[in-house]
Amino acid sequence: MNITAVDEARLKGVVKTAVLEIFEERRDWLADLLSEALLDIGLGYAIQEGEQTPTVSREEVFQVLEAGS
Repeated sequence: MNITAVDEARLKGVVKTAVLEIFEERRDWLADLLSEALLDIGLGYAIQEGEQTPTVSREEVFQVLEAGS
């Protein structure tokens, strides 16, 4: 087995170049990544807000849902 020492600065440069090339060639990936991140952040805020509100029973939830349909 042959082990090669890698210069940390060179490795960082290679990885950075590879990531930039990927995002240049696949802009849709970057858009999807940002979209998912924003959705996750929004969900996190919604959960935090929900933790500050009073709880309701399952029956109350279904009554509201059924009244809306």
